[in-house]
Amino acid sequence: MNPMVPLRRPLDLRAFSLVLMLCLIWGIQQVALKDVAANAAPVMQLAIRFAGASIFFGMWVLIHEGRGAFKDGTLRSGLLLGFLFAMEFVFAGQSLLHTTAAHSIVFLYTAPIFTALGLQFLPEERLSRLQWVGIGVAFAGIVVAFLGFGGRPELTLVTGDSLALLAGISWGLSNVVLRRGRVGSAKTAKTVLYQVGTASILLGAFAAATGQTRIEFTKITVFVLVFQTLVIAISSYLIWFWLLRHYLTSRLMLLSLLTPLFGVLFGAALLDDPISPRFAWGGGLVLLGILTVTLQGVVRRPGTARGT
Repeated sequence: MNPMVPLRRPLDLRAFSLVLMLCLIWGIQQVALKDVAANAAPVMQLAIRFAGASIFFGMWVLIHEGRGAFKDGTLRSGLLLGFLFAMEFVFAGQSLLHTTAAHSIVFLYTAPIFTALGLQFLPEERLSRLQWVGIGVAFAGIVVAFLGFGGRPELTLVTGDSLALLAGISWGLSNVVLRRGRVGSAKTAKTVLYQVGTASILLGAFAAATGQTRIEFTKITVFVLVFQTLVIAISSYLIWFWLLRHYLTSRLMLLSLLTPLFGVLFGAALLDDPISPRFAWGGGLVLLGILTVTLQGVVRRPGTARGT
């Protein structure tokens, strides 16, 4: 383990509040991507927003760290982090061509499980049996809320579900790299730059190779692209990766399971998408699982200031 990587704290009220705010923002993001998909392919929207964020964070890092910013030993793990980050979006986007959005969400949000598995050898990140039960309950809630019959051929669904699972694995492993690699000692802005910079290049190349570069610049499309760049790719990622540097990664990832639930709620409010009783039951299970993990962690570590 890199001794320069800061110790992570158990979640407190500030962390809960910030993650809840991020889940709300990311839930709106799903609706925004869908709303202008006819004017710009989602993969192209992502490439544009990451390119804009790359310019911002590139200037930030250059101003604060100078031309030698990448000579601190973080480049190799930083590029690996960026690659996994980009592949998450490539796999998730392609999965939607073969499976339903509900299936894609279920398998994408297996990410907290892979993060927790990858960090089990760290004493401060290790989960108890009861907390693993909580993860199981939360994931079961995602399945109940979103998994249904898509009316597509079985082979097509399996292909799409497999791609979504690869997206979840990529997301989960990217958090392991951030937690264990030398990039974990980098400043937050540079951590984000590794990810958005690599993603902008790979997603842009993927969009060009697959003929998904057409954009119709309507007012709503421009607004959504600006929102994604300034709010999602700059502001929310700064907060999220700051949280990952200071709090226990596995607990933060579990809270991210709230994002698809908020996405459905915003879809119902803004796009008139229906909400089924299945979703209400599933949402309740997700909340129960999250409470099981977090509250059991508090009971085990009363008064602990750091994750040791």
